[in-house]
Amino acid sequence: METTIDFLGYPLAASPFSIILNRDSKISINTINQYSYCIGEQNLLFKEVLKGSDVLLPDGVGIVKACSFLTGKTISKVTGWDIHKHLLNILNKEGGKCFYLGSSGKTLSKIKDRINKEYPAIESAYYSPPYKERFSEEDMDEMVFNINSFRPDVVFIGLTAPKQEILSHLLKDKLETNVICSIGAAFDFYAGTIPRPGQLWIDLNLEWLGRFFREPKRMWKRYFYFGFVFVYYMFLKKAALYMPHFGDQITYSPRSLAPEVEKVEI
Repeated sequence: METTIDFLGYPLAASPFSIILNRDSKISINTINQYSYCIGEQNLLFKEVLKGSDVLLPDGVGIVKACSFLTGKTISKVTGWDIHKHLLNILNKEGGKCFYLGSSGKTLSKIKDRINKEYPAIESAYYSPPYKERFSEEDMDEMVFNINSFRPDVVFIGLTAPKQEILSHLLKDKLETNVICSIGAAFDFYAGTIPRPGQLWIDLNLEWLGRFFREPKRMWKRYFYFGFVFVYYMFLKKAALYMPHFGDQITYSPRSLAPEVEKVEI
């Protein structure tokens, strides 16, 4: 059985739930969806970070469908929520430790209350980084100090893409942990500060639509504007499979397609 499927150079995890905690190794876990794919076409550092992930989860129906469209291979969607729950179950069984880096103090407090109730065998610690566009060296040193003082088995990072993935990449070699897992919105879902769409939405592959209805102002561009850009990219890639010189005949600029991508600084 394949452990990864090559999707345009991205190693999508085909069996992420086989992950075990190996105290002698360190792995990074990230997610990719249609939005992050489009951002990666502009932000080359982000693109390389995703491609260099030890485990890259296909977090979105768009990526799952595009993988089938381009490779003919079937892969299952795995969200940050799914891998978060999987790792917590392992930690609870083994009596492990996890650290939450990101979000607000209020959200982290709610996560702590739920962890203590649902996973009593887990030791947990938390740090809310300063809310700013760019982290200084002192900010990152403070993160490293807090994490390494606790020596967790797993570090969960909950910022926003691509900031969390790039931060994970920059800190990886400095952290004394076994797993560094960027899970974004799973922080708010688990804390209950933002309700996750119900199981019916998920079963119908419409979780994205449920999130749009809850936060239309924030999500419309991610799902509709970048959805169009992503489909455009995929059709170009498909055409190039049958006409090798197709890509040379058409000039397109990711920046012209997505001119308002958020500025990313760490």
